[in-house]
Amino acid sequence: MSNTGTSISETPAAAPLKKTLLNATHRATKAKMVDFGGWDMPVEYPCPGGGLIAEHLAARTAAGLFDVSHMGEIQFRGPGSLAAVQHITMNDAAKLKDGQAHYSALLTPQGTFVDDILVHRLGENDYMLVVNAGTKDKDFAWIRQQVGRFPSIHISDYSSYYSQLALQGPYALKTLQKLTKVDLAAIKNYWFTWGTVAGVPNVMIARTGYSGEDGFEVYIPADEGITVKTWEALLEAGAEFGIRPCGLGARNTLRLEAGMSLYGHEISEEINVLEAGLDRWLKLDKSEFIGRDALLAAQAAGGPKRKIVGLEMVERGIGRDGYSVLSLTGEAIGNITSGSPAPFLKTNIAMALVPASVAASGEDVLVDVRGNRVRAKQVPLPFYKRAKK
Repeated sequence: MSNTGTSISETPAAAPLKKTLLNATHRATKAKMVDFGGWDMPVEYPCPGGGLIAEHLAARTAAGLFDVSHMGEIQFRGPGSLAAVQHITMNDAAKLKDGQAHYSALLTPQGTFVDDILVHRLGENDYMLVVNAGTKDKDFAWIRQQVGRFPSIHISDYSSYYSQLALQGPYALKTLQKLTKVDLAAIKNYWFTWGTVAGVPNVMIARTGYSGEDGFEVYIPADEGITVKTWEALLEAGAEFGIRPCGLGARNTLRLEAGMSLYGHEISEEINVLEAGLDRWLKLDKSEFIGRDALLAAQAAGGPKRKIVGLEMVERGIGRDGYSVLSLTGEAIGNITSGSPAPFLKTNIAMALVPASVAASGEDVLVDVRGNRVRAKQVPLPFYKRAKK
């Protein structure tokens, strides 16, 4: 997940851009700002010494701090909460313990994606879904439509109640530990707890992220003074380790190296769970849920006809989002869903949606790079996987 995000793209200028509580802070540091799903967000921070590559490498080798307050938080409360969450998500929330989270998705009846999400069990009859920024309003409306009339449940959009900061990298734990008495090492991956951070009480500390690195996402009260104070305290605490503030550019290249899906790219309302290769989080043996019948039918019919694969360019050229993928004989067979230089791996990589037969063969392909046919080899996903300590 999404953790999970949306693609960096222009949106109609009619509506004023939304701003996180760190907007003035980002602008004061002269960060490059972009319209990201209707939010005014930093894509990278200024040089010298900054920029996307420096931010990416900081998150891989030291620590990176991201403002992800644009993400949405939707809470389910009441005795009917688990039944509702089970009905609209593909993973099995019944297996979650208090203080545990997992990756999941909201699916259409066709088994494609409304959105990918994180589900947190706050307590008995109390769940929080973290959804993507650009799809939050759509997700909330869809959830209310699907389960709003379920008995004994109260569904609330609490997105405006939280500022969310993501601290990622090998020195994330040491950085955050300076600011809290919570034993961070005791928090397992995809678990969370509550504590005081930088003097701010009632902060949710989750060992989650969207970079392929160890790290934490902290949910603090949505107060500008508190948010700025926490942001600055984290940067100060991580200074000795080489921490950097990181924008959406590095967030995207980090998740791509780690083989993590992005809504609107590897997952969408046109791509199903089996095609996306996310079936390890798909629990078809649980009770009925939206999309289950379609996915069971797809399995019975022999599996997906298309698959997401990893590509590494072996000739000069970068496979960008949307570029066509061709067979070695020149036949159009698919397209790049995400592509970029990989700053840490020092190569050009991409994920692509191609026929399942091509994915199974592992054969090389061609990528149409502005009229030039550039050879690429299939490689396993993820491209990058951090070493276990």
